[in-house]
Amino acid sequence: MTIWEAIVLGAIQGLTEFLPVSSSGHLELANYVFGIHEPNNLQFTMAVHAATVLSTIVVFWHELGRLIGGFFRFHMNPETKFIINIFISMIPVAFVGLFFKDQIESLFTSNLLLVGSMLIVTACLLTFSHYAKPRQYAVTPRRAFIIGIAQAVAVLPGLSRSGSTISAGLLQGVKREEVSKFSFLMVLIPILGMNLLEAMKMETGDALPGGVILAGFVTAFVIGALACRWMIRLVNRGKLIWFAVYCAVVGIASVITYLA
Repeated sequence: MTIWEAIVLGAIQGLTEFLPVSSSGHLELANYVFGIHEPNNLQFTMAVHAATVLSTIVVFWHELGRLIGGFFRFHMNPETKFIINIFISMIPVAFVGLFFKDQIESLFTSNLLLVGSMLIVTACLLTFSHYAKPRQYAVTPRRAFIIGIAQAVAVLPGLSRSGSTISAGLLQGVKREEVSKFSFLMVLIPILGMNLLEAMKMETGDALPGGVILAGFVTAFVIGALACRWMIRLVNRGKLIWFAVYCAVVGIASVITYLA
């Protein structure tokens, strides 16, 4: 992988991590286009995911400060309830990570059929949530767990994490402002934990060059911060149906390319 390829892949990750079009799916498609099949691609994926986590922290800095401050008052308040729901939402993805990690990693092989199929599923989820009757419910422990299940299933390449979790919340009637914030904050600890485990297992000889990692990381961080703010506005305005069209077109094209 060259530095220019790392910049392009970092930009793709930063943009698609927050837009409901599947960052993992687009990275797999980009690897297919560039012909990148290196065994350490997963390390690069972890690095750019860490960059978008950092961009999330920057965008939600004041909100995170408010939540942490409320939590350490040590009594049940809205901030404490929100954080408890975040931890509840992590249970499904933690289960998948502990027991199915190797099986999931084996799917990241630039498989156009799988990526295309999951993009079509993402398009369906976005369409269903777009036409769901809008309500103004809050995130409860039960709703948080269901959103967490959506996040766990979205580890499949091509199935958008943000699209799945936001759709799961909207289909349950959670108000748009709350589901967008919950969707972006619920991923922080799982990705940081996953990156820590990967770093502990990483062998020096298997690592990509530092310049390649840095180029992808910085690009993903900058683009991610911009995309995160944009996505919040789009969710609040209910403008996700166009992403359903995009995912359907790219998904069908990927499947046709694979079959051809």
